[in-house]
Amino acid sequence: MTTEPEDSAHRPEDAPTHPVYPDLAGKVAVVTGGSRGIGAETGRALAAQGVAVCLVGRDRPALFEVAESIGKQGGTATGVVADVTDAAALGRVAERVADELGPVDILAAFAGGQSAPTPSLELTEDRWRQVLDTDLTSAFLTIRTFLPGMVERFSGSILTLSSSAGRQPGQANLAYGVANAGLTMLTRQLATELGPQGIRVNCLAPTTVRTDKVAAGMSKELQHKAALRHPLRRLAEPADVASTAVFLASDAANFLTGITVDVAGGRITN
Repeated sequence: MTTEPEDSAHRPEDAPTHPVYPDLAGKVAVVTGGSRGIGAETGRALAAQGVAVCLVGRDRPALFEVAESIGKQGGTATGVVADVTDAAALGRVAERVADELGPVDILAAFAGGQSAPTPSLELTEDRWRQVLDTDLTSAFLTIRTFLPGMVERFSGSILTLSSSAGRQPGQANLAYGVANAGLTMLTRQLATELGPQGIRVNCLAPTTVRTDKVAAGMSKELQHKAALRHPLRRLAEPADVASTAVFLASDAANFLTGITVDVAGGRITN
């Protein structure tokens, strides 16, 4: 008889401590969606490796709180408020990063998250376009903005953030699933195109991550039930995704490109 952990939905002691990747020290990273959740945790994890991080987001107080917390830990981080669906705004971010931090080595296009369930018959055209803009077009625009510098230097690591909704049908709305599936193909296409120019492109696809938003909006009972759908019997923590992102950005993954890593606790295995 198998006994489940008393609180398998949230076991932070299982979240990873990040290994040290010495090659990352001194590099520059841009992380979109950096004001909270996976983006914020990825920014913290990169900064802990000695990476100078620019966090991009729309929530000014949250963004600068994350940047300040990184500074208090001895890291280097700046926050830039911008809408990543706006190409002109991204251009201004690139100019500021170049002036303040230098050339970008690591780009984590992590903004998005418009996953609220909506029956497809109730999904309006406006909502469809909004979700695709926020979750897919934003990644394209972000990459297009910073790519020329990477091509010029013949070096760079680009990370995209999809989700399990892009890997198999689920409860998220149709537009979100399509956008996330698009992110995996965007990753594969760019990896094939940019590999000969020394640039790696990889994707992370987590299942349910216990961000503050999820913890606040999902009851303990529902978290527990969701955890039991994973063979590892817990939900992912933001640090689980961030740890994978740091690995993929590092030279330890220097022969990996065009892949999608299912940070899914065994729930997705293909």
